[in-house]
Amino acid sequence: MNKRDLIDAISGRLGSKTAATDAVNAMLDTIQSAVAMGDKVAITGFGVFEKSERPARTARNPATGASIKVPASSVPKFRAGADFKAAVNGDKKVAAPAKATAKKK
Repeated sequence: MNKRDLIDAISGRLGSKTAATDAVNAMLDTIQSAVAMGDKVAITGFGVFEKSERPARTARNPATGASIKVPASSVPKFRAGADFKAAVNGDKKVAAPAKATAKKK
């Protein structure tokens, strides 16, 4: 499922593709900006989005074998919540995604 499929599935529940697009974009933008500022975004039952720091390290180029220095960086990290894990494992029933009425070809 990609972003367009997600918007189509949500529009079936909201009744409007515009409202679904706005809702998905607002949620993703909010999570991205909060995590970029270093905040933790916890959605109970779903999971936690947070910023993780990677220290600088020395790596090896597999083609040439030369050592290269990789600078420190920040990366996003996601940990799944208990309900999400249970749903993926099949221990919990989940509602089927709503089907979009108009399908593009």
